[in-house]
Amino acid sequence: MKHSKSLNSQNKQEIRTGILFLVPALVLIIVIAFYPFASVIYMSFTDRTFAGARDPKFVGVDNYKRLLSLTIKPIPQKADNTYEQAYTVLPTKPIRYTPLKEFSFLSKRYVLGASDADFYLAMFNTIIFTICAVFFETLFGLTIALILNHKFKGRGFMRMAMLLPWAIPTAVSSRMWEWMFSSSRIGLFNTIGEKLGITNGQFPFLIDTSTQLWAIVAVDVWKTTPFMALLILAGLQLIPAALYEASNVDGANSIQRFIHVTLPLLRKTIAIALTFRILDSMRVFDLFQIVFGNKLYSISSFTYFELIQNKAMGYSAASSMLIFVVLFIIAIGYIKLSGGVKNEH
Repeated sequence: MKHSKSLNSQNKQEIRTGILFLVPALVLIIVIAFYPFASVIYMSFTDRTFAGARDPKFVGVDNYKRLLSLTIKPIPQKADNTYEQAYTVLPTKPIRYTPLKEFSFLSKRYVLGASDADFYLAMFNTIIFTICAVFFETLFGLTIALILNHKFKGRGFMRMAMLLPWAIPTAVSSRMWEWMFSSSRIGLFNTIGEKLGITNGQFPFLIDTSTQLWAIVAVDVWKTTPFMALLILAGLQLIPAALYEASNVDGANSIQRFIHVTLPLLRKTIAIALTFRILDSMRVFDLFQIVFGNKLYSISSFTYFELIQNKAMGYSAASSMLIFVVLFIIAIGYIKLSGGVKNEH
């Protein structure tokens, strides 16, 4: 009985000691993370301006309304069977809407208006960029990892060389690709296209709206595929060789081994890699900002523009909070769907 009491006393002492050691870390986290986060939340409900002299006013959810408000209006048809200009049918009070998308439904023409069309375009660009970039990075990363997982002469050098694009700072690689995609004859791809007779040496890769997003996806795939390959290669290294030997004994070919042995055991590794890349791609900033400036927004560069160019600190805070909500939902949803939080025994 006395022994049990002494153990309980010892456990309580250890818990108190552990809490004392955790207090400085918790205080640091509150100061560094929670306080600024709470400040941004509050700021998103104000009309605060960046470097402004006037005191900010509490505006409630007005910033969020300006960001998210949508409306659909029919476009009247004129006597000559043409349609009125889309912007003429959109409301201007109490919120001014601008055309976001025109579409037809049941033989009628409609316009989708947004209170801030740039925000929705930035969100669309970010989502398409994320889907395309992460898909190709995963596909190419898995292929490279499978190759580098085999023993061959020069494998060490290939592993080192593979990481070079990822090691180059984004600012440097962005400027490098901006030059290669240049719309004049000084651009590498325009020069090659002219030699091959594909282009006239003046194809606007970064200006043409049909190629802008694909060009930026190509840059990100080139730079970040090594990161995916590295994570997947680490997962491949953890698969016991005995499983492959057993599958060989059972007569499985290479495709069957990949489907029934490699992929199931890589599931968690791929889930973690995808989560990292999806979250990172959804908040992409430097690549869009350096290559496009204000010509094409990601959601993060849109937020930056509102803060620095328009001085709308409260409005940009609301935009950043929406980014946080989207990323939080994606992270939780993806982990749940992939089964990444389940414990396997």
